[in-house]
Amino acid sequence: MDSEAQVSQPRRMSIKLWPPSLSTRLMLVERMTKNLTTPSIFSRKYGLLSKEEAEEHSKQIENIAFDVANQLHEKEPDGDGSSAVQLYAKESSRLMLEVLKKGPSLREDVAVESERVATLQQTFFDISGGRRAFIDAEEAGELLDPLRRPGNSYTKICFSNRSFGLSAAHVAEPILRSLNDQLTEVDLSDFIAGRPEEEALEVMQIFSSALEGCKLKYLNLSNNALGEKGVKAFATLLRSQNNLEEVYLMNDGISEEAAKAVRELIPSTDKLRVLHFHNNMTGDEGAQAIAEIVKGSPALVDFRCSSTRVGSEGGRALAEALAMCSHMKKLDLRDNMFGVEVGLALSRTFVMFANLTEVYLSYLNLEDEGAAAIADALKESASALEVLEMAGNDITVEGANKLASLIAVKQSLNKLSLSENELKDEGAIMIAKALEEGHSQLHEVDMSTNMIRRVGARRLAQAVVNKSGFKLLNINGNYISEEGIDEVRDIFKDSPDVLGPLDENDPEGEEDEEEEEGGGDNEDELGSKLKDLEIKQKD
Repeated sequence: MDSEAQVSQPRRMSIKLWPPSLSTRLMLVERMTKNLTTPSIFSRKYGLLSKEEAEEHSKQIENIAFDVANQLHEKEPDGDGSSAVQLYAKESSRLMLEVLKKGPSLREDVAVESERVATLQQTFFDISGGRRAFIDAEEAGELLDPLRRPGNSYTKICFSNRSFGLSAAHVAEPILRSLNDQLTEVDLSDFIAGRPEEEALEVMQIFSSALEGCKLKYLNLSNNALGEKGVKAFATLLRSQNNLEEVYLMNDGISEEAAKAVRELIPSTDKLRVLHFHNNMTGDEGAQAIAEIVKGSPALVDFRCSSTRVGSEGGRALAEALAMCSHMKKLDLRDNMFGVEVGLALSRTFVMFANLTEVYLSYLNLEDEGAAAIADALKESASALEVLEMAGNDITVEGANKLASLIAVKQSLNKLSLSENELKDEGAIMIAKALEEGHSQLHEVDMSTNMIRRVGARRLAQAVVNKSGFKLLNINGNYISEEGIDEVRDIFKDSPDVLGPLDENDPEGEEDEEEEEGGGDNEDELGSKLKDLEIKQKD
């Protein structure tokens, strides 16, 4: 034999990371047991587990984590198992943290969690993981095979992130029909990506017909570029629904005509709790159609109508319709062209929102008058307000007083965003004064791009630096001098990660009528202007 022929080619190694060996699994149990029995901040607060209890928890945690990760691996058997390994570690860590927080003598808790995860695995069918791709009939048959098995108990399906063509849709059709009596949640978001319009519409009609009569509580049709034709393609499904509690129609290219079709096909109901209608081309007439759905859905607690090109006329219609939804907890109307008049209309509605916890009102052209009216209304309602966003509304010092008065009494606030306004130092100091006392749950404040200089920046930093759990102060994009930057960084010297980046700050700033030279005198002057400001806590 030729000596050169004896030289073997390098062998290609294929490393499989999943499943882990038995010894690896036992080692994880041992490591978790040690962690659960080691004194820590959790044991000081919740108590230390005994070795026996910790070992029992560890075995149950490992079994749950293994089952969850193994399910993921079965969906992508050709992979190297790295995704499953990551999920295995993540789930183990999460469950272990839950045990630490609950402390000793709660042995059945992990068993309950195990049962919960097992139940979820049996009821939730999800093919959205893995790469975003087209699927053909053969692959659809393989992916959906578990849904064919007699006696399955799937009530929730998610087909997102996979693009169905006609052949795949025809495979799915009889399978979905067989589940009509058991499905309650359906996610068809982003399931026709890249398909020609004619084919996409036919696929939607097939799915619509197959799901007709399901008693759905949750329906997600987002990211499908529906338009009016797409909405009507789902007419059979939508007309058959009377129990919907959550509907998501985001990024669907829904125009005025499409919105009217939505109004006709989704009946107003006292069961609808969540309606998300983001990033569409709705306009005023479309908003009026959506307002009709809102008006007839008094149980709404979560409404989103953001980035929908709605002006004052449509905004007023929405404000009036929302007055029927006194249970509202989360409201997102960002990035529309409302104007002051709609701000005033919203203020009249907000007086009734006692349960509101999150409100997103950025980029609505509210100006001082609209923002102040809303602040007054929220001050008298929304007792447990946690998130307040009013960025980009042309709010000046004139509106800052009302905002500060609102902020001062909302002690449950954890996030505040007033970025891209014109509050300047005087307004910034008002907000800082409002935040100084209490606000123990506050973890983020965004006052970027507000023409703030050295004095305002310093006062904001001082107001939040000592709050436990605080995570981010964003004062980027302002006019803070080099000396001011140094002062702020010094204030956060023990927690530098809490101070956001300052790379867009402009020390030169714009020319004001009064320069900031002599910062101490400036602060005295501002203090004098603000000395009569009253921010009263509610009794």
